[in-house]
Amino acid sequence: MCAVYGFLNYGHKVSNKLLKNILRELSIAAECRGTDATGISYVNNGEIVTFKQPKPAHKMKLFFPKDTVAVIGHNRLTTQGSEKKNFNNHPFVGMTAQHSFALAHNGVLYNDKEIRLEKQFPKTQIETDSYIAAQLLEQSESVSMDSVKNMAETVDGSFVFTILRNDNMLFLVKGSNPITLYHFPELGLYIYASTKEILKTTLK
Repeated sequence: MCAVYGFLNYGHKVSNKLLKNILRELSIAAECRGTDATGISYVNNGEIVTFKQPKPAHKMKLFFPKDTVAVIGHNRLTTQGSEKKNFNNHPFVGMTAQHSFALAHNGVLYNDKEIRLEKQFPKTQIETDSYIAAQLLEQSESVSMDSVKNMAETVDGSFVFTILRNDNMLFLVKGSNPITLYHFPELGLYIYASTKEILKTTLK
């Protein structure tokens, strides 16, 4: 059990200070689902920036620059691949011919080894089952609704995927694991987290 959370400030109306407070409260509230590692990704000048460490969220200072539109976050409860090796922690970064992206996963995938053999993916030091989702997307021309759909239909297991493209396009893909999304249209703001309880705690 892990947690995903984040925001999309598409209306550009919410201040950077408030967004940082929201992200901090989200990450700490999400500790109920994992404290082994914490990570975030955002876009800066068209490039994906990722910061992650094998620490609980309350011991992290989660920074993003002014004018950041979207952030995806992940709190990890380790199931495969030691969190002490930071490359095993989420989000994972990938590249297609047209886009770079960051991906975070909550769940367990059962056919990652079979896919890796079948597709003849190159060896990697990353030991987690989740990384196969990033590898599948990297085989696509672009990160799109079609490529994300194909990835989600190829993996077998429980999942919620959050994917941030380097133009601030945010994809949320729900399988059998939970996710809750709040929309504030007057602010042009989406906030999401694995559970409603995390969002309610945050917005207090």
